[in-house]
Amino acid sequence: MSLVPTPNVSPLEAHLGFWLRYVSNQVSGRFEQQLEARGYTVTEWVAMRTLFERAHTSHAELISALGMTKGAASKVVSKLEHKGMAVRQAAEGSAREQVLALTAAGRQLLPVLAALADENDRFFFGHLDESQRSELMDLMQGLVRHHQLKVVPIK
Repeated sequence: MSLVPTPNVSPLEAHLGFWLRYVSNQVSGRFEQQLEARGYTVTEWVAMRTLFERAHTSHAELISALGMTKGAASKVVSKLEHKGMAVRQAAEGSAREQVLALTAAGRQLLPVLAALADENDRFFFGHLDESQRSELMDLMQGLVRHHQLKVVPIK
């Protein structure tokens, strides 16, 4: 009986990607639960946050911000409209184009949801001092730039 050489297989925990995913899943999972308890998804949160930053956002701008297809982004907007958080309006000077905006209720809700995001960050990263948080942020942003990552994480 001949022995087949065993390839050298590194342990799962030896991979930085494993630890990034491990932490990321916990951070995003907790935030997702907090949003869902209030009747919202992470995708809806990102859409509302995008609309909050811009008074009137085109469909193309929202699609780009969400990294979604036109149809998927339209479904998100429809859900936000149904919940009374967003509205489609005719674009100024164009009968065919529409812009998207948060309603007064959406603008009122957004700081409440933003506070959940802030609290979630404090929960996971509050034990780090300012220089550690800054270094971690710089490292993550450096990876995004290096790999030219464009799609906003919404899942």
